[in-house]
Amino acid sequence: MYPEIPLWLSFVFILGGLWLLAWSANKFVDGASAVAKVLGISPFVIGMVVIGFGTSAPELAVSAISSSMGHSNLSLGNAYGSNVFNIAVILAIAALIRPVNVRPMVAFVASPLLVIIAVLSCLLVCLGDGFSRMDGIVELLVFAILLPLYCWFDRKSKNGNDEESETENIRHPWIVLLVGLVLLAVSSHILVWGSVSTARALGVSELLIGLTIIAAGTSLPELAAGIASARKGQPDFVLGNVIGSNFFNTLAVVGLSGTIHPFANISPYVLVRDLPVMVFLSLSIGLFGMNYKNPLKEGRITRWAATAWLLIFIAYMTVMFIQELS
Repeated sequence: MYPEIPLWLSFVFILGGLWLLAWSANKFVDGASAVAKVLGISPFVIGMVVIGFGTSAPELAVSAISSSMGHSNLSLGNAYGSNVFNIAVILAIAALIRPVNVRPMVAFVASPLLVIIAVLSCLLVCLGDGFSRMDGIVELLVFAILLPLYCWFDRKSKNGNDEESETENIRHPWIVLLVGLVLLAVSSHILVWGSVSTARALGVSELLIGLTIIAAGTSLPELAAGIASARKGQPDFVLGNVIGSNFFNTLAVVGLSGTIHPFANISPYVLVRDLPVMVFLSLSIGLFGMNYKNPLKEGRITRWAATAWLLIFIAYMTVMFIQELS
């Protein structure tokens, strides 16, 4: 349990933690990419797994630390809120900048898989008293099975040349990787401490803080990558980053957090509000991106679809604030 600190210092911790979290995440991704190339890993694995999952390292660090301190709703809010933010904001902004082409594999395989694992999370919480350590192990096992399968199905994903060039000048990639990981842990502690203290001082739930401030803050690496990829015309990288991050958040982040410390006293809003929204948004990737005239050809996520996502996100945030503050 974190000790009490003044409200003004809590805000300093939140802002400083978010900044350091984003900076350290970028260093971690750069170091991981450089190490992957040194080890001779394929460009697909670098772009999809190392970068996609690397940008989810903040969610993993924050949720794991929150769980170990007994803040289950903060941990779940961070993971599930990041998934909602990834689709309804990051993918929406990328599509507003430039409509995103969607391959049939994404519409018919990746999107349904995101729905399935979200439903799995609902079932694990509903069937037991909270989220047990065994539930966490189940999610980690599912992740270990789905990861190689997804990589095999999506092995034709592209990786931009610009991401490769960013790591060419790194002389000591292992040191950069280690420094990034250490700073991720430090910044996560600072962010969680400030967020918990703010929730106490303002009288709002930790779930609300996790679903808003922390979820958006830990998704900054995905947001930066999504905007850059959209400007460079790399739709596969935009989708791959979001889909890979959501796989990682739902299974690995929540699974590891639940394994470290079982979740008890989970807010009912997680089941009746947050998870259903996550399920719908996961399904909407396929619905918005499918080519209805010829399902075997590429579809496109248009700016109209992106606008719909942003409106859904605004409505979701409005309902959440009304429920959590009432």
